Amino acid sequence: MPTKKDTDKRLYVLDTNILLHEPLAFLSFKENDVVVPMTVLEELDYIKDSKKDVARDARVSIRAMEDLLHNATPDQLIAGVSMKGYAHGDAAPTGDLSIFSDHGLAETHQVFTSNENDNRIINAALHLQNMLSPREVVLVTKDINMRLKAKGAGLAHVEDYRTDQLISDIKYLSKGYHTFEGEFWHKIKSVDSRSEGRDTIHTLDKRLLPEAYINEFLLDEDSDFAGLVEAITPETLEVLDLGKDRLMGRSAWGIHPKNIGQAMALHALLDPHIDLVILTGPAGSGKTLLALAAALEMVVEKNMYDKIIVTRSTPEIAESIGFLPGTEEEKMAPWLAAITDSLEVLHKNDENTKGSMHYIMEKANIQFKSVNFMRGRSIQNAIVILDESQNLTASQLKTIITRCGEGTKLICGGNLAQIDSNYLTPVTSGLTYLVEKFKDFSGSATVNLDGVVRSRLAEFAEQQM
Repeated sequence: MPTKKDTDKRLYVLDTNILLHEPLAFLSFKENDVVVPMTVLEELDYIKDSKKDVARDARVSIRAMEDLLHNATPDQLIAGVSMKGYAHGDAAPTGDLSIFSDHGLAETHQVFTSNENDNRIINAALHLQNMLSPREVVLVTKDINMRLKAKGAGLAHVEDYRTDQLISDIKYLSKGYHTFEGEFWHKIKSVDSRSEGRDTIHTLDKRLLPEAYINEFLLDEDSDFAGLVEAITPETLEVLDLGKDRLMGRSAWGIHPKNIGQAMALHALLDPHIDLVILTGPAGSGKTLLALAAALEMVVEKNMYDKIIVTRSTPEIAESIGFLPGTEEEKMAPWLAAITDSLEVLHKNDENTKGSMHYIMEKANIQFKSVNFMRGRSIQNAIVILDESQNLTASQLKTIITRCGEGTKLICGGNLAQIDSNYLTPVTSGLTYLVEKFKDFSGSATVNLDGVVRSRLAEFAEQQM
């Protein structure tokens, strides 16, 4: 068992959901020590053989801990094994990892008498707090109710896992564009403009927008100016002149943008040089419809890609898909109704809507896939539409992104106000992590669609409820 020594080092007790959220989370506590209760290992063991989407994360975490601890004796395992030298990016850990047997706790140390797993983990943290005082013992869990129970039971330090949290408040999340007050050109003291074919590139002083990033759109309030940051040096910004009218004039598969946000999104979606497009915004803002329209335009009309793969993940899919009848596409259909709804909208003027939809789905080679079966694949020359991505962790999103091979474009859409996962919040969602991590990547673009265009009913509900 960890000792009272090194009172300046904190002792972190990890809940199971931390290792499912980030399988290598035990390596993220720098010089501090980490304890994994035996109950957590039991839960990981149960989950690793399940049909849940997090089964892979459980296996990855177990293998990583075994790799670190495989040479340790039982006594060393309990006392703690140094994590020094076990590489984990820039923040390599130097503390100890130990396994704590929470089954043998005397009843006098138990606050909760019921034998639920959460209660056993809390009891273990309370026992360590009592035994190691004044050393600081911290329970780390993403379960809000468990944090409340632990504090109510007398645990002094309880935290959420925030190592992969890049922003403190969702209001600081990058929107993908910057709006200047007044007229843009009134703020410019000097500019060097050049023509490249039909395009005009302006070289501006970077002090105009010191925090600018690649593929960020620039707008103003009082004129037709719209631009896109194409290159950044320590002193300058290179801005492609687009113009609001030019942006609003774009279309895909018969769909025209209804506002400037949709126009910026459509520009990014149709740009062959952008490999990752991230669309955020409220329900009814047009994320799925625009993504599908652009995908059809690029696959069917322009022959730029071979197929469209549509996928999404919700907590129910991983548990239920295997019990539904039919093929993978048929099993996924109930959860991908948003795609078929969008297809109906795109072909509502056709005399035979269902016939047109069926024809287009075959011609565009639209495939409905479960996130479970995306793992291990290498997807080439395709457009991948990942819907409802706000329900995925950063680790799960990384798994999907790394499946995208040469010539593949990934479109991630999500509404951070509608998270279904029990352990994710807007600031810890993988979608938020993705926006912030990729904003400086020249092959990606983010657009926040601000405004509901589905109907006046949907707009009123989004604003008032």
